[in-house]
Amino acid sequence: MAELNVLGEPLEPCSTDPMTGYYRNGMCECGPDDVGRHAVCAVVTEEFLAHQKAVGNDLSTARPEWHFPGLKPGDRWCVVAERWLQAEQHGVAPPVVLASTSQRALDVIALDLLEANAVDVPDDPSQLISDD
Repeated sequence: MAELNVLGEPLEPCSTDPMTGYYRNGMCECGPDDVGRHAVCAVVTEEFLAHQKAVGNDLSTARPEWHFPGLKPGDRWCVVAERWLQAEQHGVAPPVVLASTSQRALDVIALDLLEANAVDVPDDPSQLISDD
């Protein structure tokens, strides 16, 4: 059974450049061996990366032995749900791509909190054009 996103639809890819996901398949899938729940597809920011480094989770430094390239602002990455919530509580949560965020994130984070931080592009991008 394919994993669903937080919207109840089939989970969409998060990123293949850099290649993300616990399984390094571009998806924020959370199988039984992913005890950390790498469920949130986040668009990382400089503030989030600095915060994570300060709390002992250095996401900026490459770690080739773990197939980890090191992240820069703007990269999409499957973030551990608890780490995203921790960042949100400190006011530095990165934006979230709902269609690419696993439903397993809801075990830790309320949907309305994810929605408040969403950056999803609608199916009809013309909705983003202001009439002003």
